[in-house]
Amino acid sequence: MSTANFDGDAALLVDGVTVPVRVRRSARARAYRLSLDAARGELRLSLPARVPLKKALAWAQGHEDWVRAQMAQQPPATLLTNAAVFPLEGRDVTIHWVEGAPRTIRLDGDRLLLGGAAESVGARVQRWLVARARAVLESESLALARDHGLIVASVGVGDPRSRWGSCASSGAIRYSWRLILAPPDVRRATVAHELAHLLHMDHSPAFHAAHARILGADPRPARAWLRAHGAGLHRYRA
Repeated sequence: MSTANFDGDAALLVDGVTVPVRVRRSARARAYRLSLDAARGELRLSLPARVPLKKALAWAQGHEDWVRAQMAQQPPATLLTNAAVFPLEGRDVTIHWVEGAPRTIRLDGDRLLLGGAAESVGARVQRWLVARARAVLESESLALARDHGLIVASVGVGDPRSRWGSCASSGAIRYSWRLILAPPDVRRATVAHELAHLLHMDHSPAFHAAHARILGADPRPARAWLRAHGAGLHRYRA
């Protein structure tokens, strides 16, 4: 059972601008800790359970230079609104909202076309991406598993902060829906990675050999791509 809990939201001032802070209390903490969740672009403050929040925020405010430097390294968020450009399977696609057009989303070349309410474009595009990711990842997982005599119990998607996929001993696999934004070879390497865990629930040499065998290629370029560009996939949001 976790000994930590979120205590709500607070804020710091950085160059006169209010920066939201997610406050996390922990019975195990013995000191303050300020961190930036790169995947979410979220500033977090951890503190011992019984320390007054005001005291912890005063400490955090003293680290304004650190916060400024960390935020400067983060890619700006891209909202999935009309005219926004985002990667779909590694290629740039532009959202094209047309007043009076059907609400149904349709991919036409390098344009994602939709009508409906303008204020709900972002939420609807993200739902479309999640659904597309679920369908593609389920299809690829089941097909590749069948080719290698493996059994997958289920395939789902979510939006985890720090991993691209996970495989339970039950055979249930979950992926980050954001893999649909990455190039197909990167996505397939991640699928092969999780399928290899059906054989080896570790990252031993035997696992890495199984990963390469299932993928049918060297997975290292895909890992390198995710290390270099993966954090940027989290900047697209509704």
